[in-house]
Amino acid sequence: MLASYKKSLHAAFLVVFYLGLGLSAYAQSGGGSGSLNGTVFDPSGAVVANATVELHQAVSGYDRTTTTDSKGNFSFSNVPFNPYHMTVTATGFAQNAQDVEVRSVVPASVKISLRVTGSSTSVTVEAGADLVENDPTFHTDIDKELIDKLPLESASSSLSSEVTLTTPGIAADSNGLFHGLGDHAENSFSVDGQPITDQQSKVFSNQIPLESIQSLEVISGAPPAEYGDKTSVVVVATTRSGQGVTTPHGSVSASYGTFGTSTVSGDLAYGGANWGNFISISGLNSGRFLDPPEFVVMHDKGNEENVFDRIDYSLSKVDSLHLNFGFTRSWFQTPNSYDSQLATPWSGVIVDNGGLDPYGNVVGPADQRSQIKTFNIAPTWTHVINTNTVFTLGGFVRRDAYNYYPSANPFADLGGPGEQSETVSQRRTLLNAGARSDVSYVKGIHNLKAGVTYEQTFLDEHDPFGIVDPTVNAPCLDLSGNPYWLGTDPSVPNDPTQCAGLGLQPNDGIVNPNIAAFDPLLGCYDLTRPTPSGNDNCSTSTAGLYTFNGHTDVKELALYIQDSITKGNWALNLGLRGDFYNGITTHKEAEPRLGVAYNIKRTNTVLRVSYARTLETPFNENLVLSSIGCANDVLNPLLGCNSPVSNPLGPGWRNEFHAGLQQAFGRYLVFSGEYIWKYTHNGYDFSVLGATPITFPVEWARSKIPGVAGRVSVPDFHGLSALMVFSSVAARFFYPQLGGAGATPVGTGVFRIDHDEKFNMTFHTQYQPWKVGPWLGFNWRYDSGLVAGAVPFATDTTTPVDLTGLSADQQLQAGLFCGSQRPTLAQPLTTCAPSQYGSTLVSIPAPGTENDDHNPQRIAPRHLFDVAVGDDNLFKGEHYKWSLTLTGVNITNKTALYNFLSTFSGTHYVTPRALTAQLGFHF
Repeated sequence: MLASYKKSLHAAFLVVFYLGLGLSAYAQSGGGSGSLNGTVFDPSGAVVANATVELHQAVSGYDRTTTTDSKGNFSFSNVPFNPYHMTVTATGFAQNAQDVEVRSVVPASVKISLRVTGSSTSVTVEAGADLVENDPTFHTDIDKELIDKLPLESASSSLSSEVTLTTPGIAADSNGLFHGLGDHAENSFSVDGQPITDQQSKVFSNQIPLESIQSLEVISGAPPAEYGDKTSVVVVATTRSGQGVTTPHGSVSASYGTFGTSTVSGDLAYGGANWGNFISISGLNSGRFLDPPEFVVMHDKGNEENVFDRIDYSLSKVDSLHLNFGFTRSWFQTPNSYDSQLATPWSGVIVDNGGLDPYGNVVGPADQRSQIKTFNIAPTWTHVINTNTVFTLGGFVRRDAYNYYPSANPFADLGGPGEQSETVSQRRTLLNAGARSDVSYVKGIHNLKAGVTYEQTFLDEHDPFGIVDPTVNAPCLDLSGNPYWLGTDPSVPNDPTQCAGLGLQPNDGIVNPNIAAFDPLLGCYDLTRPTPSGNDNCSTSTAGLYTFNGHTDVKELALYIQDSITKGNWALNLGLRGDFYNGITTHKEAEPRLGVAYNIKRTNTVLRVSYARTLETPFNENLVLSSIGCANDVLNPLLGCNSPVSNPLGPGWRNEFHAGLQQAFGRYLVFSGEYIWKYTHNGYDFSVLGATPITFPVEWARSKIPGVAGRVSVPDFHGLSALMVFSSVAARFFYPQLGGAGATPVGTGVFRIDHDEKFNMTFHTQYQPWKVGPWLGFNWRYDSGLVAGAVPFATDTTTPVDLTGLSADQQLQAGLFCGSQRPTLAQPLTTCAPSQYGSTLVSIPAPGTENDDHNPQRIAPRHLFDVAVGDDNLFKGEHYKWSLTLTGVNITNKTALYNFLSTFSGTHYVTPRALTAQLGFHF
């Protein structure tokens, strides 16, 4: 079977490759947008020149205008797939209004006949009819009008922030990450048709800059067959184009704000009827680049530089080329906690050495940094076969190069209890290359699309590390059974058999079975003590580092066919996808997709149900380390492996069901809601290498994720518009752990993972009373709180709560208190009576009620408010305009957590109050 599978991969690749060679002169276009062409006639059949044609989408805010040429023709290119309301006006004629749909790369064409003013005619517009969309797939449409005015928390992950604030079902996470419908990072992006299924956040990769985006469609419902890999949320992005922009348009802007955050950006769009170029360049510098583990900011500087260029060129009426190019570089520090900033582990938390390392050097604060370089190029060729059929062929190459640098003094990387015990560096590359081809056919009630995608991901991982915590692999125990640091004097015995001579006990796993026995091989890479004399396992010096090297190629082939059928009030999506995955493990899956919607036009109601079978592929980041780590003699004890057996991650498979409705109320309010139920065999998340910042994927037996998500939209009403999205999603994961190194957390039964949130809501409104004039934007974000990490709790009403497992700093981070007593950095709490124990930042279950499934610890609820005010044309210019925007994020300066000691994401605070002013020049 495997041999046959490899042959099919090879054959598919050859077909696409040789087809690309034969058509290389036309290599280009296609994606998530289409075009609309038309001709305007008068009552006699003569063409009407200089007529104004407006295309409008009430819910997304999309609005574009053009004029007919001397032949009465008009054209809209790069139009996102959606229903639209089109109006045509011309002097001496009555206005013509009609609804049109753009659903395919096959060009849509219309012919419009105008009537003379005063003639006997009437246009009936049904209230609310253009607010509902007869589509079985639950999704959110976002246009540039909202993108430009929405106050965002993260400047370096602005695309993720935009999705989080505007899409139902999204739980906010730190550092630009988000949990989509109960999953972590099971999200994919489709940028002008290019699939990107690896993580797009500022701690894993650099994402496409928001200023290059024209519109977004975020699919939260059962995905159509063309989307696979990671489908909890599919973000379909259409980039900006310069085609048809005969007069150059662009802007230059600069901003400055809190934490010394400054940005400079510029963009330019220019083209003609047959070509166009759009380019954007931007730079960011900030003193708070990542979300730190403290509300205050320490060691958190970062910068980012972006270049994005899109080229469009029509070779003829039937052939067109499209090229996306992007490069981003980011450099940033890992934020310090008070523990790591003050080097407290080496001055009392773990060992008392007067702030010096074992060799007498001043430790100083931790100084860990990262650099990520992302390169992307994606050419596409589109050929119009006939008026009903379009063929697309594209390729793509994307490379992420991630480098993680430890502190110059490795002992500065030592954290407090439960924190970092090793110094680690990493050099990791992910190269994703592939080709895609599809045929779109539109005829009558059918909108058919069939395609194939082949991609190969090359993974390289290099991880040097050494132990800097003397208690991790101590050869001796004191008389109380605690690890004992022997120091670094070579004359001091460093072998369990010689502990008795020092009045100590051997760390043999018997004296204290709760502590792992001394591992001689691991001792070779312990920087806190000399290499044991005569240890044949050691071939390095005292300061030696162990280096893990890993490489693999992940090959994927996808075949799909889908048809969107519209008949009367019915809309039907039928699809079948086949995925063939060949990574460290292999898997193939047939995936039917089905969706049905019915439009009750009399009440402007759309009812919908859908089903999808999907293949969920493992995360690629550190996949090699995760899959073979337990079989590695050095990594095995650090990762807490139960046996020396590798646990390679394989794909999971999911059944998901959706049921929902969309309802318009008059012309100015529309509601869309969905019930979601997802059952997954092999559910994914992340664990960490030791307690370092290096994360890798793990796999659980299964997950059950039910939830509800909804959206309420108020389209423009005399300059006022509003959007509210909300969700309640449970994320229940089931033991045992099936794949990945280590076992975190360890247990039986069911637990709520930190994607689980009972309720979250974002309300956004903006008001611009005049077409040209100042505007106001306002966000209200409420989160009931994700499941938190290991916060101590009372097992009953009488037993004191033991707090010695947390450092003083960690107790402060969690907002713990015991009656009127609160911890300080110099004096942590030790125990507390259950009746007096609590937290201001974490919701801790009442004594005796904690349950990992039904009543876990959670982050305390939070309300965050953001405001933006601006004027897009300060001096009322016609061709040259100045803009000014003032933005305030978390204007009440709310102190709140994203999470605390999460196994999967650590401790992070939300942004304190941040004020920014941006000045722009537009031409």
